[in-house]
Amino acid sequence: MWSDYINFLSKLTFKRAINALGLVFGYIYSKITKTPVNGFLPVALAIEPTTSCNLRCPECPSGLRSFTRPTGMLETKLFENVITELKDALMYLTFYFQGEPYLHKDFLEMVKFASNNGIYTSTSTNAHYLNYENAKATIKSGLDRVIISLDGTTQDTYQQYRIGGSLDKVIEGTKNLIAAKRELNSSTPHIIFQFLVVKPNEHQIAEAKDLSKTLGVDEIRFKTAQIYDYENGSGLIPENDKYARYKKNTQGKYEIKNKLLNHCWKMWHSAVITWDGLVVPCCFDKDAEYRMGNVSKSSFKDVWMSEKYLSFRKQLIGSRKNIEMCKNCTEGTKIWG
Repeated sequence: MWSDYINFLSKLTFKRAINALGLVFGYIYSKITKTPVNGFLPVALAIEPTTSCNLRCPECPSGLRSFTRPTGMLETKLFENVITELKDALMYLTFYFQGEPYLHKDFLEMVKFASNNGIYTSTSTNAHYLNYENAKATIKSGLDRVIISLDGTTQDTYQQYRIGGSLDKVIEGTKNLIAAKRELNSSTPHIIFQFLVVKPNEHQIAEAKDLSKTLGVDEIRFKTAQIYDYENGSGLIPENDKYARYKKNTQGKYEIKNKLLNHCWKMWHSAVITWDGLVVPCCFDKDAEYRMGNVSKSSFKDVWMSEKYLSFRKQLIGSRKNIEMCKNCTEGTKIWG
């Protein structure tokens, strides 16, 4: 784990450090004065290679095919334009929002482009396309971190959430990636098993830890599940309160456990770009309802510094509870293994 942190810090340059400090001070000033300011660019960005996915997970818009926005593939040129613009500020780039990144034919070429610009790169995958050839290509691309969705230690349990998926393919893909790292004598990517804890799989948490050790992944993380219609309960909410994002109130309804504060660091240091260029403030805006602009029509900086974005931040520090996407926020609900 420490080697991963050191690798991330190795991406820090003087320009990036100055930009990051500016973001921190701007955020603190905004919190104290309730007046949003932001004269610096984000240090983190999530960009969506595609909304397409091979699985049908029940609480995922990609899986449910329930998007109101179109499905498509990110244009490589659009991606390169964004990275070229932000490379002096950007430190952390996530190739994921919705969909399965490996379905994009140029996914690893885009990773390589970002890596060549000294940016820490990460992705999240269901690992079904990690054959040995793709595993080796992943290593060679320079990808720094890969999060592999586990979510079960038996096929019966795994497929209750990862509908249409194969646990054998997850394990095979993980083994391929570890073997390719060994063959190419690479310390990256840092491999993380992510176990989304839901009621059908919570009894397998200990087994998941054992499996991660047996396979030799670098880390395992347990994450609470987002439920869209949680007020009346759900068969996915775990019985163990530690792994649940929701609690039952005195009226017998469910509510978010976390207190919703009128500030959010994410709104100052990061953003999300969809496959078709839309800029949205947060990964909780799955359907891109809060559209700040489009990088296919203007520069990212113009969008980031726009009056519309400033107004959104002002609304957030004034009354975050009135922003729909914030109501199901998971800040602080990742449970480290």
